[in-house]
Amino acid sequence: MSGARERLTDALYGLGWGTVKKLPEPVAAGLGRRIADTAWKRRGKGVLRLEANLARVVPDASPARLAELSKAGMRSYMRYWMESFRLPAWSKERVRDSFEIKDVHLLTDGLAAGKGVILALPHLANWDLAGVWVTRALGVPFTTVAERLKPETLYDRFVAYRESLGMEVLPHSGGSTFGTLARRLREGGLVCLVADRDLSASGVEVEFFGEAARMPAGPALLAQQTGALLLPVTLWYDGTSTMKARVHPPVDVPGSGTRAEKTSVMTQALADAFAEGIAEHPEDWHMLQRLWLADLDPATAKGPM
Repeated sequence: MSGARERLTDALYGLGWGTVKKLPEPVAAGLGRRIADTAWKRRGKGVLRLEANLARVVPDASPARLAELSKAGMRSYMRYWMESFRLPAWSKERVRDSFEIKDVHLLTDGLAAGKGVILALPHLANWDLAGVWVTRALGVPFTTVAERLKPETLYDRFVAYRESLGMEVLPHSGGSTFGTLARRLREGGLVCLVADRDLSASGVEVEFFGEAARMPAGPALLAQQTGALLLPVTLWYDGTSTMKARVHPPVDVPGSGTRAEKTSVMTQALADAFAEGIAEHPEDWHMLQRLWLADLDPATAKGPM
C-alpha cells in the first residue's frame, strides 16, 4: 500500500470513529446498509473473494443464491463496523441487552476453576461486541492479539479502541506475545483469539468444508503448555438488534501423541466447531481474504485477493 493510500485509509477510519458514533442509530444503520450495497454492486475483489469462499461453505448454492448470500454478507460486515464505531459509547445495559449467549457456564465455570480459559472464534458477526460483553457484563478483563495493520497509525487506532473497551491488546508479530498470553493463562486469566485464518503461513493444516486450509496453532499450543481450557465460540445475527452466540464444548488435549500431533488434532476440532457455526450462518462470516490452500498456492490460485 502506498504512503498516500495508507494516509487515506487512516483518515477514513478516523472519520468513521469520529462521525458514525455521533449519528442517530437508525441513520448509522441505514448508512451501513447503503455502503454495503454499493460495495456489493461494484463487485470488487473483496466481494468476489467472499462469494468464492461462500461457494465452498454452501456448495450446492446457485449463482443467484451466492449473490444473495454475498449481499447479506456485506451488510453483516458493515453492521460489524457501524456497531464497532459506536461501541465505546454504549452503556453496560445496552451491551448486556445486545448480546445473548448459550452455554456461557462453560466459560464461567472454567474461569472459576482458576486454570485460565482460551476462547477461539472465527470471523463471525461482531467479535468486538462479544468482547465488550465479557468485559462489561461479566466484568472479566481479557487479553487478545491484533494483526499489525498499515499504516502504523491505523494499527494504533485499533489498539487504542480495543483497550478503551477493556481489552489488553498484544501485537500478532511480537516475539514475546506467546509468552505473555501463556503467563496470563497461568494466572487464571482469559485469552480471546480470532483463529480461523493463519497469518503466519506456518499454521496447522486442517480440513475445512472438505478442502485443505491452514489455521493458527496458537490456541492449541497455549492449552497444552498452560493447562487452560480451550473453548470454541461462534456468533451470529438473527435479524434483530441482539447478537447471538454459543460456547461449544471444550477441545481437550489428547492423551497421547507428539506435541505436533496433539496440536493437529486440537486445531482440527476448532475448525470443525467453526465450520458448524459458519454453515448455520454463512452470511455472517466476514472472510473477504483467501483462506484455502488451493487459493494461496500461486500455481493454482483462482480469483481475486
